[in-house]
Amino acid sequence: MKTEHIEVVDYDSKWVNDFNQIKGEIEEALKDLVLAVEHVGSTSVPLLAAKPIIDLDVVIDRKDLKEVIFLLEKHGYIYEGDLGLKDREAFRYEGKEHLRTHHLYVCPQDSKELKRHLAFRNYLRKHPNTVKEYGKIKKEAAKLYPNDIEKYCMYKSQIIEKIYKEIGL
Repeated sequence: MKTEHIEVVDYDSKWVNDFNQIKGEIEEALKDLVLAVEHVGSTSVPLLAAKPIIDLDVVIDRKDLKEVIFLLEKHGYIYEGDLGLKDREAFRYEGKEHLRTHHLYVCPQDSKELKRHLAFRNYLRKHPNTVKEYGKIKKEAAKLYPNDIEKYCMYKSQIIEKIYKEIGL
């Protein structure tokens, strides 16, 4: 799903419930093929302003990828490939109006992208001053570039790179 209009809002504690609802459906669809479902991205960090879209990384065993793709497609997800990021398979969906808008990714447990998502989330959860600074920058970016996701991302890139440096990525 391509972002058409960028809106960054204050943190909403309902995002945890939204994540859990989506996670429940994914676990039901994939049963024992799921090793974990991780809430990643800005909505996973308490008090961080974010686009109100849930990001999920479904962690699987690499050997199960074909079966996972098949089962997710059976449950309304459309496989989009890795979109240029190795070991992170993207899915869009149709007919999930009962769920919060979300981005679903499937990652093998040894995925560098998964490790990067978790390290970034965990760093922010432990650094409230960085959360405030990052949230402020995200809101500024959304105001400046409400219809240009590339410029929005570029505006945030300096603080993101600073955080990556802090965590050694």
